[in-house]
Amino acid sequence: MVAKLALFLVVAIALIAVSIFGVSLLNQSKQTPVAVAPQTQQILVAATLQQAGSLLQPSDIGAAPVPVGAVPVGASLDTPENRSALIGAMTRQAISPGAPILNGQVIHPGDHGFLAAVLAPGMVATTVGVDAISGAAGLIWPGDRVDLLLTQTLDDPGLPLGQRIAAELVLRDVRVIATGQQLVQGSSAPTADNKSPPPPATTVTLEVTPDEAARTAVATKLGPLSLVVHSAESTPGSRAAADQAATDDKPVYADQVSPALLNDHNVQPGAPAAHVTVIGGNGSDQDFKF
Repeated sequence: MVAKLALFLVVAIALIAVSIFGVSLLNQSKQTPVAVAPQTQQILVAATLQQAGSLLQPSDIGAAPVPVGAVPVGASLDTPENRSALIGAMTRQAISPGAPILNGQVIHPGDHGFLAAVLAPGMVATTVGVDAISGAAGLIWPGDRVDLLLTQTLDDPGLPLGQRIAAELVLRDVRVIATGQQLVQGSSAPTADNKSPPPPATTVTLEVTPDEAARTAVATKLGPLSLVVHSAESTPGSRAAADQAATDDKPVYADQVSPALLNDHNVQPGAPAAHVTVIGGNGSDQDFKF
């Protein structure tokens, strides 16, 4: 009898101990909060150091996470629309790598005073229309430096066949300050064969001198224009050096590209007409070759 009573007491004490331990664990679990990862949002930041006056390109724009509800005032969420809106914007002040790009730190194309803020003293803005091919397939961004080439057909039957198409440099090493879209002339309506109208041409706004603006205006009436992009690693030369180099460039004629267009194998590519006929009054015509 005594042994049974002792066994009962041992079991009762064990059950009480287990109950106390379970209650203790339950209280501890209630007191210890479960760590929850904070929710974040991606905002647009400077991918690299941006100096004041820089024109933002796609590679200059990055993203960084911030807690929801802690987005800095003036920052933009990382969306395709917000990224597109920043391309071509000019920084009013320096922005460190990884720092948010705030609305007050940039001025966007189309904002009041944008051109006045972007243009250097004494410079003006001129806009040219180029198609997807001549405009480097849409890969030209504000801040790039480009050359402007003119290709024209010379409507003069007296010229050799190989000299009726020529390309020449109009502008050298000028800065792109804006890009945009403009409809090709006559493209607002379907074509005669009821096909879709051609895609819109890209307009590129360049920072030039007043003389270069006049040259560009004339070039737009002569023939198609093409843009040639400079390497990002090259250091822009002085304007005086660029102007002097432009005067040294000679036109490139069709026969310099395709020797098959040479009518006379003795004619040098790009040379002026080398055949002259002198008509005499008594019918004694003479041919001269140079």
